[in-house]
Amino acid sequence: MLSAVDRLFPPSPAMAYLGDGLPDCRDKLASKRVLVVEDEALVSMLMEDELRDARAEILGPVPSVENALQLVEAAVSDGGISAAVLDINLGGQHVAPLADRLAALGVPFLFATGYGVNHDTGGYGRAPVLEKPFDAGRLVATVAELTFTGADAAAPLPGR
Repeated sequence: MLSAVDRLFPPSPAMAYLGDGLPDCRDKLASKRVLVVEDEALVSMLMEDELRDARAEILGPVPSVENALQLVEAAVSDGGISAAVLDINLGGQHVAPLADRLAALGVPFLFATGYGVNHDTGGYGRAPVLEKPFDAGRLVATVAELTFTGADAAAPLPGR
């Protein structure tokens, strides 16, 4: 029987290759500030642990759009945000207002969702989508890529 951790972050060949050290991602996330916005406590703790193991500084995790917007405003004047991981649906509320604010600030983000890659991303179709369950190595690698490529990945599609 799979553990709760294995169900949320299933083992993958990439994890076996990356192993415990995640050598390619560790250097990229050192000194990076990553906002985690997730309303499921177990999922947020797992994401926080994996990103922290990759030497990221974690902002949050926060379970609501309102709390996340408050944290973003505080972080803007206190070192900024390198990237964000956003659950699309937070207690029934779409994360779009937060995505709008992050985009306005030039903060790249990805969506982590159980709704699939075709779920409404609030006009941010260029933002990466990690479909739950996903493996931890993919989360870390995608966040590292965001911090390297910048906000263009989360730019709204034309017409937004």
